[in-house]
Amino acid sequence: MTELAFRDGVMDRIRVREPRFDEHAFLFVLSALEFAQARQTERRHLSGRELAEACRDLALERYGVVARLVLDHWGVTCSAHFGDIVFALVDLGLLLAQPTDSRDDFVGIFDFAAVFDRNYPWNASAVS
Repeated sequence: MTELAFRDGVMDRIRVREPRFDEHAFLFVLSALEFAQARQTERRHLSGRELAEACRDLALERYGVVARLVLDHWGVTCSAHFGDIVFALVDLGLLLAQPTDSRDDFVGIFDFAAVFDRNYPWNASAVS
């Protein structure tokens, strides 16, 4: 996949709107959106759950055992943060949302410790 980048000035607008997250977190969510769309038979609107799960899957695929560390470095420590990032991009006109979409759609989708630590495929503590 080609590395994504924001055009001049876009990241400045994002930083003003949502300063909690590193630029890479926004680019990662956009990559996860494309990752999720590639799994579909045709392009369509994705639910918050679908996008959060795509973020989880892409993080595991790209970063493996250090996925949680990478996301944490970017300021992303729970699935709700993916929603905050998405809605910052929506507010800036970079993504579109349906009227029924909500930040709450991303809350509690999965537990970061369980997904990225305890249940990691070769984690010895998961094999008991």
